[in-house]
Amino acid sequence: MTELEAFLKQHAITEVESTLADMTGNARGKFYPTFKFLAEQTGRIPETVLVQSVTGDWADNHYEIVDASDRDMMLKPDPKTLRMVPWADEPTAQVINDCYTTDGDLHPLASRTILRHILALYEAEGLKPVIAPEVEFYLIHPNTDPDYELKPAAGRSGKRETSRRSYSIDAVNEFNSIIDTLYAYCEAQDLDVDTLIHESGAAQMEINFIHGDPLDLADQVFVFKRTLREAAMKHGVYATFMAKPMKDEPGSAMHIHQSLLDAETGENVFNNQGKPSERFYHYLGGLQKYTPNAISFFAPNVNSYRRFSPEMAAPINMQWGFDNRVAGLRVPYSVPEATRIENRFPGADCNPYLAIAATLACGYLGMKEELYPTDPIQGNESPENQEVEIARTLEEGLRLLEECAPLCEIMGEHFVRAYMGVKRSEFETFNRVISSWEREHLLLNV
Repeated sequence: MTELEAFLKQHAITEVESTLADMTGNARGKFYPTFKFLAEQTGRIPETVLVQSVTGDWADNHYEIVDASDRDMMLKPDPKTLRMVPWADEPTAQVINDCYTTDGDLHPLASRTILRHILALYEAEGLKPVIAPEVEFYLIHPNTDPDYELKPAAGRSGKRETSRRSYSIDAVNEFNSIIDTLYAYCEAQDLDVDTLIHESGAAQMEINFIHGDPLDLADQVFVFKRTLREAAMKHGVYATFMAKPMKDEPGSAMHIHQSLLDAETGENVFNNQGKPSERFYHYLGGLQKYTPNAISFFAPNVNSYRRFSPEMAAPINMQWGFDNRVAGLRVPYSVPEATRIENRFPGADCNPYLAIAATLACGYLGMKEELYPTDPIQGNESPENQEVEIARTLEEGLRLLEECAPLCEIMGEHFVRAYMGVKRSEFETFNRVISSWEREHLLLNV
């Protein structure tokens, strides 16, 4: 009996959700009756689902990316990703697939493939990356009309927050029923969630994951986003991972803590007898040099760039510092064995596979090129006094990616062409929308 069969039998599963992440990080796939899933063990799905935009449209270069015949790709379930679906009415399991071409190769446009490729580069160097994501989100009052601005959800008191309540226990307890459901769902799925805090925005929370393997953590974040939405919906609330859902509230990030272990000894190679090692500085230098070019993986939507504002504690330039949240690249205080770098650029709206792959790719290039970072920023520099050095629009971010040959090569040139095609399609769709601000301020004044 295979691992898959044993799991499905043990939990009396009647239905299986066979899933994969598309370019935006959303779940695609098929539902199977258990007997059908066991009979096939693999699945087929059109490869074009990998390259649909967030609006469901195709890129202008669609048929330069995928075959015009709209051919299938093969799905191979990863038994390590088998989990229950705790919100389902009947006993239901979910599994994440690796995507393969009909020739038997990992599909070059699949997000999981890209992360696997980057991890293989580290494996060849005898290194094992370790990451820990921190995911921020908002609980939102249900809104079915996009013409109206979003409002934070009201808690059990019936009141909405009107002041900054960072780390407030009482503010979290306002949503205790949702949080209890969320933790129950996470436990049922073996998601390695750690602490939960209230962030600075109204009804904004952050949940931290225990550090571990990058592919496993990407899978967990992928599952967690669905989990949170379902937990919130059960209580009549929306949960959103938009990078900037409300104009007067801070944006939501997915900070990525990262370190490297020697694959044989398990020792942290960022540590050298209690001080940061040469590899640490090379890796950090790579993040400094290449993050501007990789920004579209960290900020993948038109809304993402609204988060990058000096007044809202989001990173706006490539400075770094020790235990300094003003910097986009932060080295948290820790014991030497836990030396790590926190990349604060990714938004909560990112595709976790691609954001993790991109940050590891930047660090890898830094080590291969033996780069060094600038001097660390000191703690007395106010964010309001810093200049914005990163892209402020998706179009600009994509142009910076296209101009960076080393990053395009390491992420896969065919994949990068597909990614840029999808995201440029989204940008042009957005660019056709005339906003209320334009009507208000330009209609009779220009």
